[in-house]
Amino acid sequence: MDFLAVRARNPMADDSDQILRQILTDVLGLKPGQADSFDADTGLFGHLPELDSMAVAGLLTEIEDRLDIIIEDDEIEGEMLETYGALLGFVEAKRATV
Repeated sequence: MDFLAVRARNPMADDSDQILRQILTDVLGLKPGQADSFDADTGLFGHLPELDSMAVAGLLTEIEDRLDIIIEDDEIEGEMLETYGALLGFVEAKRATV
């Protein structure tokens, strides 16, 4: 999924970005402001010790709740959690189809 292409077409892009940063901070217990420094290439799963396999379900549930989207089981792939950009691109694509 092309992160920049989705952002260019989606007027909710900045909103999604800020909400996702807040979700990551809240669910993972990150230091205040830590998620503000994330860019598209910032590693998530396997890079943030707070984001382990136990935290993934809580993270996805909170994303669904706060962004009013439904994430189907067959949409969950390791690649979407590899980087902040991949996760944000996924979220923005989901919001664009609502």
